[in-house]
Amino acid sequence: MPTHRETRVLPYTPEQVYGLVADVEKYPEFLPWCVACRIRRRESPASFTADLAVGFKMMRERFTSRVTLKPLEAITVEYLDGPFAHLKNEWTFAPAQEQAGDGTVVTFYLSFEFKSKLLQALIGMLFEEAVRRMVSAFETRARELYGPTAML
Repeated sequence: MPTHRETRVLPYTPEQVYGLVADVEKYPEFLPWCVACRIRRRESPASFTADLAVGFKMMRERFTSRVTLKPLEAITVEYLDGPFAHLKNEWTFAPAQEQAGDGTVVTFYLSFEFKSKLLQALIGMLFEEAVRRMVSAFETRARELYGPTAML
């Protein structure tokens, strides 16, 4: 089962980085392969159900997940329906310590497995590159929204 964990220090406030990741309806504007996203239902101010459609060439899949927001600390994604046998995604946010400089320590975790063995094999070959592009897309979006060094 492909799994990825990555931690980066970004030169933005926790509010900025958290807000960027929490705004899932904007993902199609900047996230590779994300072709549509809609919030289906808001269960509470801290939880909502969202549909996300991803596409690559002729392949297109939609999945539903519950997003739980713990303001300025974490965002977790719980898989509900779609092509996966398993999907877990979590972001955590913490103010950078002085030795790391100003900014936010962001940790991104992703673990998944498709129901289809064929799809799993195809994505498995591209997994590391896909994750790198996704993380880079969030960093690029932060620079577009907040500037290259918002904390300075």
